[in-house]
Amino acid sequence: MRIYDHFAPRLQRYLRNLGVAESIADELVQEALLTLWRKAAMFDPARASLATWLYRVARNLYIDHVRREPHWLPIQEGLDRLDHLESGRLDSQPESSFDQDLLKQAIDHLPPVQAKLVRMCYLESKSHSEIARELDMPLGSVKSSLRRSFAKLQGSMRAPR
Repeated sequence: MRIYDHFAPRLQRYLRNLGVAESIADELVQEALLTLWRKAAMFDPARASLATWLYRVARNLYIDHVRREPHWLPIQEGLDRLDHLESGRLDSQPESSFDQDLLKQAIDHLPPVQAKLVRMCYLESKSHSEIARELDMPLGSVKSSLRRSFAKLQGSMRAPR
């Protein structure tokens, strides 16, 4: 109970800062702490602290949750279509053009660093490592910024048209 009382609010705050809804964050925190209970034998204090291990479990659960969302694929498809648009290939369907415009606007409304990261990753097809080197950013920061960017893009793409 002491571990739960200590880490539950911290994990909740961490997930909420990633843009997770409160109810989903509650579920992910419960699942992370249940994972700790079930897989306690796998914890190796020589490799990481308990806090590091729990935050990693919560982050991985969050990533799995995001990947299961039905809007994850449409955003990726939208980015692919935007890539084709910017390279001179226009789709002939009017709704595709509308989706591309919507996605381009959503990317333009991201904070400048996040918009640049999305463009470099998906429009310029650069790896996370290449982006980190080019922008002189830590690799983890590139990855977490891209995750936050996609969460914002998902929200924009879900908004009623």
